[in-house]
Amino acid sequence: MIDVIIAGGGPTGLMLACELRLHGVHVVVLERDTEPSGFVRALGLHVRSIEVLDQRGLLERFLPLGRQYRVGGFFAGLADSWPEQLDTAHSYVLGIPQTVTDRLLAERATELGAEIRRGHEVVGVSQDDEGVSVELAGGAGTTLRSRYLVGCDGGRSTVRGLLGIGFPGEPSRVDTLIGEMEVGVPQETVAEVVAEVRKTQRRFGLGPMGDGVYRVVVPAAAVAGDRSVPPGLDEFREQLRAVAGTDFGVHSPRRLSRFGDATRLAERYRAGRVLLAGDAAHIHPPTGGQGLNLGLQDAFNLGWKLAAEVAGWAPEGLLDSYGSERHPVAADVLDNTRAQMELLSTAPGAVAVRRLMSELIGFEDVNRYLIEKLTAITVRYDVGEGSGLLGRRLRDMELKRGRLYGLMHEGRGLLLDQTGRLSVDGWADRIDHVVDVSAELDAPAVLLRPDGHVVWAGEDRADLLARLPRWFGAAAG
Repeated sequence: MIDVIIAGGGPTGLMLACELRLHGVHVVVLERDTEPSGFVRALGLHVRSIEVLDQRGLLERFLPLGRQYRVGGFFAGLADSWPEQLDTAHSYVLGIPQTVTDRLLAERATELGAEIRRGHEVVGVSQDDEGVSVELAGGAGTTLRSRYLVGCDGGRSTVRGLLGIGFPGEPSRVDTLIGEMEVGVPQETVAEVVAEVRKTQRRFGLGPMGDGVYRVVVPAAAVAGDRSVPPGLDEFREQLRAVAGTDFGVHSPRRLSRFGDATRLAERYRAGRVLLAGDAAHIHPPTGGQGLNLGLQDAFNLGWKLAAEVAGWAPEGLLDSYGSERHPVAADVLDNTRAQMELLSTAPGAVAVRRLMSELIGFEDVNRYLIEKLTAITVRYDVGEGSGLLGRRLRDMELKRGRLYGLMHEGRGLLLDQTGRLSVDGWADRIDHVVDVSAELDAPAVLLRPDGHVVWAGEDRADLLARLPRWFGAAAG
């Protein structure tokens, strides 16, 4: 029997496959499409996702293929500066096309031993006390059996629908067209028109992608009845003329699509042996570029917990903590993306609020607060009372003998001990004990989960021993 089947081979599913394989879990990824999509849906990685890659030793693969940005405008296009003194060693946004992110994650998952099966569409799911049966499309009616199934199959998730999990929220009020095509005017003309139009219409832009192809974003005339039906080039031309006064001579489209501003959140992230992650669990407008990042961080939270369940050492409630921790994070993203959409509106009231927000974000503290929210570095999970570090992820920091994140590549827990008097005897198969010091750590010792969040801080050995079973199960005999 397969340990875990992942439905969906996008960034969330691939990241989850990588995390599970670090712990030896037998993983099969089922992807409906026969070939990777060439459509660039997301354009970058935020700070917390960059940290996640660094924690797993993957960042050096991404950095040469991306571009680091320290500019303003990530929150609703407001502010013209990147905030100073963010609590991170990676204070930038990494501009990198989703197609590259997908490829790099797929390569890593395959290296680790995950099996990626393309052209396999899930059409049926049933479960019992022992496992999950996954039915695939096709005349043969193939059925696979696994201990767990994770639906990472997007906003129109088949897995979520088959489970009957509610997906409440707000429907789209506006649609936006997005496509890749060539233009028939000089690049200087495009830049001049775009700069002028974006003074009042922020949901508009043309950006060069290379080889004469532009990424074109323009408000649609109305909300589509069926968003699965792509728009035509004539619709793009009509809307470009309506918004910009010119259609730029667009021609030779590669890909045409549309997206709305609906916000929906799954009522629960788990139904028995089936879980949801990424867009299957939440959808929201792409404002602020948070969607792909939110999915990667879902996978990072879930991976080690599901692996612990498979391995048999997970304490009671550990797997359920995935939903209790990530559901509120997604709800907050839905709120801030909806707020950003209001700030992008051209209605008089929204324009007035935008002017006020433009003044407020000029204050460094306000700018920093919004970027910290957008980049997810202030996420704090409820892990109990105590030190102010509890529940927060620990930033990368210099140790006497290296870097903190360099110690986390294997996805294990970590006791960073500046006292040299502590021990994780009985949990050494799950936790690395590192005796080292850092001028940046204001605690005698900290216990980190595999996802880098602090679950204990102090120097009392009895207190540590009392906390270990909550996150790492019973001590080994």
